[in-house]
Amino acid sequence: MISPLQLLTDPFLQLPTENSVRVVWFTEFAGDQHLVISGEKLDHSLIAKTTKLSRTREDQLSRVANQTENGQIYQQPVKREIWRHEAEVTGLTPNVRVPYYVTSTREDGEKVSSKVFTLAPTPKPGTPLKILLTSDHQLKPMTAANLQKVVETVGRVDGVWFAGDLVNVPDRASEWFDDNRGNALFPGLQGRANYQMEHNGVKFTYTGGKIIQNAPMFTCIGNHEVMGRYARTGSLDDEFNDTIPRVVAEKLYGEKSLKDNSFNTVTYEEIFTLPETKTGGKTYYAVNFGDVRLVVLYITNMWRPPQLKSERKGRYIEPEKDFNDPENWGYGQLIYEPIFQGSEQYNWLQEELNSPEFKQAKYKVVMFHHPPHTLGDNIVPAYTNPVTIIKRYEAGNIKAIRYEYPKNADYIIRDVIPLLEAAKVQLVFYGHSHLWNRFVSSSGMHFLETSNVGNSYGAAWGERKREVPTGYQEDYTEIGDPNGLEPIIPTISPLLGEDSKPLPYIASNDITVFSIFDTGTGTISSYRFDTRKPNSEVIKFDEFKLK
Repeated sequence: MISPLQLLTDPFLQLPTENSVRVVWFTEFAGDQHLVISGEKLDHSLIAKTTKLSRTREDQLSRVANQTENGQIYQQPVKREIWRHEAEVTGLTPNVRVPYYVTSTREDGEKVSSKVFTLAPTPKPGTPLKILLTSDHQLKPMTAANLQKVVETVGRVDGVWFAGDLVNVPDRASEWFDDNRGNALFPGLQGRANYQMEHNGVKFTYTGGKIIQNAPMFTCIGNHEVMGRYARTGSLDDEFNDTIPRVVAEKLYGEKSLKDNSFNTVTYEEIFTLPETKTGGKTYYAVNFGDVRLVVLYITNMWRPPQLKSERKGRYIEPEKDFNDPENWGYGQLIYEPIFQGSEQYNWLQEELNSPEFKQAKYKVVMFHHPPHTLGDNIVPAYTNPVTIIKRYEAGNIKAIRYEYPKNADYIIRDVIPLLEAAKVQLVFYGHSHLWNRFVSSSGMHFLETSNVGNSYGAAWGERKREVPTGYQEDYTEIGDPNGLEPIIPTISPLLGEDSKPLPYIASNDITVFSIFDTGTGTISSYRFDTRKPNSEVIKFDEFKLK
């Protein structure tokens, strides 16, 4: 039996300008023609440009079609052919929404169309907007519930800012489009998810929210948007974990492709149409959106486990089995794109912060993935290039390989934050640690981490400590924010700890959080929903205002 023809995604909006916006969607067939139909009478048709994703694959760990976690269909990485369609709808009027839909025609003439949604160009300054702040979806259990509650609580949002970690393994196609557990990235953001949660024997299905069909999304690169060396290992998970510094790749492989032999963001960049810069391409950029100048940075590194006794490539060590094989070293938590003073990205940021577009914006917001301030575990060690220390026996054989991260060389704290403070940035927004917490600097700059959408790994607060090494040169912080700020207690309805005192964070696998930036009032409101109580209300628990 032939399954009915369908689109792989609904259309979604990208890269709005003063009079245009891009419409993007995906299919599993090349097709003969792909159209965007728009206008008040839906009488204007545009032919889309079609490209093919170059690195999307499935493997034994994919959950796609009828494959379960035992991997019956795919036994190793296998190419999956997916086509991307994009058309730019022009001649738009600011603040006027226009109906649209898309249609794709297969080679045999059969057609399939989306439902009708609405699009608009970049909103004018002075337009009150509701912007969803989110990150770290990664197919986690609470994500579909989170996005469903966004729409039920605030209605249609005007934009989405996504602070990285959209999926887990970026070259695994099903994580973006159709993971059979029902919580892939696009279904969640388009109200097409089908994810079941169970509490006390009662199952409840969440569908996510119809969000990006009607609102543009601006994303940044997190560590889960980066793939490692291409096709060198037996699974996509192993390939994802197989990143090495580019300078090491040049020594090991000479003039071969650095994308294939170090790390790459190919699939991420092929999926999204984003603003581009001369030095960073799509990886870091700035954009005007209503009253906001949003600056997006590429600040992320390779996550490695902190354990000091492990057979895995570690945050602080190399396993003994790899001592004599530098090709298999992990090289610690290597930083993907330099941001230290004098680097290309730093110089670009300096120029951007001095630009008229930035200086004239009512709200100045900077988004990146790695936290400058957090109670989460992922802020330790310092955000700096690992210092390799190799100890040897008298005979010359390697005794130990370890990595240290000098605290006084943290690039975010030492180099980036002073720039942002001087430029009077009002909000720094980030993710990575899968929790909600926020901070305010002495100058009044706000720091918000609102990444508790799926699962949480806890907060270093009270009795719970981070796992940090002992006997190293650096004294890594076990509890609290390593960079010295005190977390802010939620202003409206904080959760209470076991001692009945209010907690300055939410780190839960049952309670999910989302935040909305209302540019009309300059207010950022955070909401929580208890997935154990499907019929309970969403609770606004924190609110603060940008000056």
